[in-house]
Amino acid sequence: MLWNAIHCEVGSAVNKSKNTETIRREVLSFLKNHGKQSFRIKEIARKLGYADNRDYRRFLEVMEGLDDEALVARQKGNRFSYRRPSGTAVGLLSVNPKGFGFVEVEGTTQDYFVSPANLGTALDGDKVKISTAARSRDGRRREAVVLEVIDRSRKQTVGTFKRHGKFGVVSPDDLRITHDIYVDGDHINGARDGQKVVVSIDRFDSPHAAPEGRVLQIIGPADDARVQVLALAMSLGVSGDFPDEVEDEAQNISQTLPDPSDRRLDLRDKRTFTIDPDDAKDFDDAIHVESLGSGMLKIGVHIADVSFFVHPDSAIDGEARERATSVYLVDRVIPMLPESLSNDLCSLRPDVDRLTFSCLMTIDRAGNVHDYTITPSIIRSKARLTYEEAQAIIDGDDHPLATDVRTANELAIRLTEERMTRGSIDFDVPEVKVRLDPDGTPTEMFVKERSQSNRLIEEFMLLANRTVAEHAASAFDQSPFVFRIHDSPDFERIRNLAHYVRAFGHRLEIKNGTVDSRELNKLLRGAEGRPEAPVIEQAALRAMAKAAYSVENIGHYGLGFDFYTHFTSPIRRYPDLMVHRLLKAYEAGEVPPDPEQLEATCRHCSEKERSAEVAERESIKLKQVEYARDHLGDSFDGVVTGVTRFGVFVEITSLLVEGMVHVRDMDDDYYEYDEATFSLIGVETGRRYQPGRVARVTIVAANLESREIDLFFAEE
Repeated sequence: MLWNAIHCEVGSAVNKSKNTETIRREVLSFLKNHGKQSFRIKEIARKLGYADNRDYRRFLEVMEGLDDEALVARQKGNRFSYRRPSGTAVGLLSVNPKGFGFVEVEGTTQDYFVSPANLGTALDGDKVKISTAARSRDGRRREAVVLEVIDRSRKQTVGTFKRHGKFGVVSPDDLRITHDIYVDGDHINGARDGQKVVVSIDRFDSPHAAPEGRVLQIIGPADDARVQVLALAMSLGVSGDFPDEVEDEAQNISQTLPDPSDRRLDLRDKRTFTIDPDDAKDFDDAIHVESLGSGMLKIGVHIADVSFFVHPDSAIDGEARERATSVYLVDRVIPMLPESLSNDLCSLRPDVDRLTFSCLMTIDRAGNVHDYTITPSIIRSKARLTYEEAQAIIDGDDHPLATDVRTANELAIRLTEERMTRGSIDFDVPEVKVRLDPDGTPTEMFVKERSQSNRLIEEFMLLANRTVAEHAASAFDQSPFVFRIHDSPDFERIRNLAHYVRAFGHRLEIKNGTVDSRELNKLLRGAEGRPEAPVIEQAALRAMAKAAYSVENIGHYGLGFDFYTHFTSPIRRYPDLMVHRLLKAYEAGEVPPDPEQLEATCRHCSEKERSAEVAERESIKLKQVEYARDHLGDSFDGVVTGVTRFGVFVEITSLLVEGMVHVRDMDDDYYEYDEATFSLIGVETGRRYQPGRVARVTIVAANLESREIDLFFAEE
């Protein structure tokens, strides 16, 4: 039952137990009388006096029923408020490539299933009005019908053009756009068969006719590997080239730096250095470490001062705000800023003066910050180290900065330990990298090693971000600021996770409708080294809320920080640039910005961040499928990563690609799905396929368009 996992101590009651209908009326009356206020389960029970054990159990049953009937609204943080029954709701539509969709109702965690026949003219990402009266046959799944498209999110898409006589058709690359786009002959604009194009979505008035549009841009041949990656990214909302006016404005920015005595701290004599990937070109953070004696250290985290060069009313800023983030695709980086800024003028290259915004912290060797200064500065980096070079120094190689690097590493280890003690969740998901030949063909898949040198930089950036956020919260208490927030997990998701891990013999304790982050760490540590470890880690990640940017600070659940922001990457993240500007503005006594406008920009940046993550992930998946296509008919060992009623997902260990064995192709037995153990079990043989199991599979198909790989189980 939905509420059984909530642990709450209740005392004995002196009043006679109430029946279910009475409790139902009291709860609805209480929530209705409190308008838009929301309450936790325990708060409602306490305020209504449900102290008797029987009353409390009935109360939980009532709340479950009200939630099922959508008479209460589940808010963030597992809080509940009154929902006026209306039969309609407004929300955002997400479409599955198979044609159906889900509408997430605004302001709640509630979503409704929409069958293909009930989508009308709605497209993925649209804001829609739905009828919520429909119910599935089993009465469990909430269904809806789209009544109206309130706001069309998709104004254009990317796809492959094909001519049909006097008109053309564009088949979208984004599989969530399930309709081809009709293009009249007057609006083909030179497109030829087999080209990737950008097409507008101008009209979609009837679900019985195709959307209509115009070819806006020709990207290139569909069979070109680099065009495929770019087209995929653009189909997911990633911008391509910069407009001419942005490039021109960037080229005209003066290369002359201001006199450092002009309200800027001169730190050019410090032993500052950067640590980045070996292929990095934009260096937006540098550090230095000094010993102050008596066990104290001075730590400097120096960040490229992009705000000095990019002004709020400029074309560069408008484009950067729209992009919101750099996008790291499998074969290239699409930067937020023009390369003359990101790779040159703002980049903290060695042996040249660079403008920075520094967070200087006095810290003891246990990781406690005793004092700090946040100030504009100027530095001159003494060395550009790769992660491999820094790791070699940590391991004992000689280098002029060896003492600095090793001291920084010792402190980073302490910071990690302190963070884990506070409840920071240590997800260590392998990062898949793809090696490409010059024409973009994948030649190797490998896991990027996360060494101690990576952790060193991560910990210093986390420390600076936390220090800046704590400073803003105390120094600018009444003024809006940009925080990086992460809500606690949704109750239903965390309950499902607890149920899922029980099938593997693990336990996740839930209290008061949520889970302590230390319990999640205990779960992850308990699974380490076992076959099911990767699938449990992925399941735990899926149960987490999405981190976001907001003016309203609620803390960062995953890191265990009460205050956190993004300050350290303004070359590649727009919120960091916003933070720099706010720090300078408040220090200068300027009028605070409008909090609603600031929040709107935060929402936009959060949405663009998620689009970038999808584009990065899908570009890698594209190359994984291409790589698998070269191994058709070959057999490999793998690990089962997921099981559904219709098949088994398996990740091939040596190729680092995931495919699916469809249950229709498992013809050695009749398999039934066991929901309790998330397994497919053979009726005759008893053979069981469960996440974490090692299996041998053969690659039988690899589809670049759908980015799907089909597998068969090899004979054992």
